[in-house]
Amino acid sequence: MNPELTIETLKKAAKEFCDIESTYQNKDLYGVTDGKAVGTYIEHKFQNYLEDHYTYDKGSSAKGIDLPGANIQTDIKVTSIKQPQSSCPFKDAKQKIFGLGYNLLVFVYDKTDDPGTGAANLDFVSCSFLNSSVIFSDFRAVKM
Repeated sequence: MNPELTIETLKKAAKEFCDIESTYQNKDLYGVTDGKAVGTYIEHKFQNYLEDHYTYDKGSSAKGIDLPGANIQTDIKVTSIKQPQSSCPFKDAKQKIFGLGYNLLVFVYDKTDDPGTGAANLDFVSCSFLNSSVIFSDFRAVKM
């Protein structure tokens, strides 16, 4: 049985995944220019990677975030360095002002297609874990 996923093992797994994927020649993504399609593909591939190594509560659209476990509470975002995008919907004004209320794991890639191999290369230039409590606990009100 696989060990339980924790925030620390999630960070480690994300780094390992980026290292592996940065050297992988991906024929499925060759010629794909839709950033959302690439992002969804990578999110699913990362979740499959996690399933192979850890036990965790897998998210769904109904749960709202990708890794909803009580000790994880993390959503995965994948975006291109060339054309960044965000798809973090806000449920209410409080989230927009005070934060999402969950962590974010952000993968940023630089995609190139290699016509010689017919494969796409995704160089992961950044992988960041943004902890909701740290990000928003540093907020200071400024008097005008």
